[in-house]
This record gives sequence, structure tokens and C-alpha cells, in this order.
Amino acid sequence: MTFTIEVQNDANFAVDVSRLQQAAQTVLARHDVDADSMITVVITTDEAVQGLNKQHRNIDAATDVLSFPADPLPPELAEEEDESYLGDVIIAYPYTKAQAEREGHDVDDSVALMVVHGTLHLLGYDHDTPENRAEMWAEQAAALKIMGIDAAIVPALEGSDDV
Repeated sequence: MTFTIEVQNDANFAVDVSRLQQAAQTVLARHDVDADSMITVVITTDEAVQGLNKQHRNIDAATDVLSFPADPLPPELAEEEDESYLGDVIIAYPYTKAQAEREGHDVDDSVALMVVHGTLHLLGYDHDTPENRAEMWAEQAAALKIMGIDAAIVPALEGSDDV
């Protein structure tokens, strides 16, 4: 099954677009989503992500990834094709790159992890409780394994005490 994964990289950061698409495809293929499902992955600056983080989460700081699930339209406005749009994954490339370098991880693996993590959020996963975190981390680890990325990258990026 092939889903539509659009990657927007207006700042022309050095990312492997096909690998990012593969990361999202891997997560979506493991879940019961429509075959015509679509997401957008935006690779952008720390400042852009900080602005979104402040606007939507009231946190005035950059972060590695934000996810914005698509809001369902009211039934009278919805068209069948609209229901297939799952949302946006926004990645702060400089933040993610610095984080990977600091932790000694491959930058491409770290950006792919952000796509996996963000796509899981679009599907409703969260890490707000220990139970939810365990479920999300299991799904994340499974997707990373399929992609050949060591799941040990996750705690180093997320912080072992974070929830």
C-alpha cells in the first residue's frame, strides 16, 4: 500500500526525501488507515517551530517535532477525499540535527525518527502517561526496526525521564 507523503523543504535542508516518505509509509502501513491517506512533512527552521510551539502549546521554545492532526470537517462540508488527509508533521531541522550530533546519532536516522514519532501522533498516539508512552514507544520501535534504525536512538532523543 502506498500513501501520499508530501515533503516540504523550502529551506533546502540536506534531507533524504525518499527516506522521510519511507518513515511515514512504514507507520501508516502498520495501522488501519485508508489507502488514500495523506500527510505532509514540513522540514523547517527552529524559529518557525518555536513560533508554532508558542502559538499552539503556549511553550516559547523550539522543539524537534510537532504534529498537527487534520480537523475533521462537519459531515455536510466533508468530501470523501478530505477525510484522507491525516495532518502535518513539522520538523525543526537545525534542532534535530544538533540533537543528533550531541547524542552521537546519525542525522538522517534522527530525522526519520521524527517523522515516525510525528506520524504516530497524527494517528492518535501520545506519551502523556506511562501506559500511553509504552504503547507509543512499542509502535515507534517496530517502525524503526523495519527501517533498520536502532531503537536505542529514542531514549537518547526523548530523555529517559520525560513523559
